[in-house]
Amino acid sequence: MTGRLTVVTGGSRGIGAAICRRLAADGSDVVVGYRRDRDAAERVADTVRAAGRQAIAVAADVADEAQIAALLEAADGIGPLTGLVTCAGAATAIGRLETLPVEGIRADLDVNLLGTLLPIRAAIPRLRATGGAIVTISSGAATLGSPGEFVHYAAAKAAVDALTVGLSKELAADGIRINAVAPGLVETDFHLDPGRPARIAPTVPMQRAGEPEEIAAAVAWLLSSDASYTTGAILRVAGGR
Repeated sequence: MTGRLTVVTGGSRGIGAAICRRLAADGSDVVVGYRRDRDAAERVADTVRAAGRQAIAVAADVADEAQIAALLEAADGIGPLTGLVTCAGAATAIGRLETLPVEGIRADLDVNLLGTLLPIRAAIPRLRATGGAIVTISSGAATLGSPGEFVHYAAAKAAVDALTVGLSKELAADGIRINAVAPGLVETDFHLDPGRPARIAPTVPMQRAGEPEEIAAAVAWLLSSDASYTTGAILRVAGGR
């Protein structure tokens, strides 16, 4: 990936941070997008720089069009954009649908769906110029449904899958590839209940939660030239679940 520049939304923690580290190790410069935790984002940027690559941390609400425009303008200061990973996500409204506040549902839908669509929409002209690639972060929840936990989140991720497939056809003639990685249960601080990964792990055929680095490896492959004939794929990395 030498000579590449990748924007990673939600890059300050968990899977996003692992993606930033992996891309840097593979030779890409990285823009670490984050919403609130500047210190965490700067620590990720420091690891990218330690790998010999350029990095900046940029605050951006992925559901805000103006902030996304500013994020990509900051990336322009490093060089031509060649990759985008839409990793920002949240599931803050937990429980049966009938019990969830509309405000929480709407906030989760904004982050997970609009927060995927808007960065892609803004990045298309830049990626068209470089023949770049996009990886969306979906979820195994898109097909499992997550009953009793967050069906609205699962619905948003199913929409991300549909968006990925549709855009792969819409953008193919522009030389832009777009694929999705659908993680299963992963050991990160995404879970509001820290004990959830250990509790759910026995339901996974591989009998464990995944590690963020295992998701990052799939993302790195889809961005690389090794995946040059792959577009519209939904790559499930979920231990068989």
